[in-house]
Amino acid sequence: MSMGVSQAATAGGTARKPIIVNPQNLYDPTPNGYSTAVIVPAGARVAYISGQGGQDATGGLSPDFAVQVEQAYANLRTAIEALGAKPDRVAKLTVYVVDHDMSKLEVLTRNVKAMFGEALPAQTLVPVPKLAIDPMLFEVEAVVVLDEG
Repeated sequence: MSMGVSQAATAGGTARKPIIVNPQNLYDPTPNGYSTAVIVPAGARVAYISGQGGQDATGGLSPDFAVQVEQAYANLRTAIEALGAKPDRVAKLTVYVVDHDMSKLEVLTRNVKAMFGEALPAQTLVPVPKLAIDPMLFEVEAVVVLDEG
């Protein structure tokens, strides 16, 4: 069985980055903005980022789904950078979408690809009836690989 390990993840100087695994005998998830699996390098510390919603710095929430998703990923980037990391260190995302339907996938895929490029983390989408605050339509949490502890 071929693992389809990303060459970029195995090249020199990237020992602390997650290693992306997309087995060739499984459906290729990359067009949809995620990877099948991600290996956390031995000796790395792992950080967990709580769900980030689409609130701006004042706590305001747009009623527009696409605006909330874009802001949530901006908030996630801020949290990742506060840890001293970059998006290519994210191993796993879990996204929560209120009243999910297929029309929302393009917005989700566009935003995750814009943030992660080819270093697509493993990801799970969970449709939910509502989130912590009624106007919230989207939330994203992350597992981030940090340097050795």
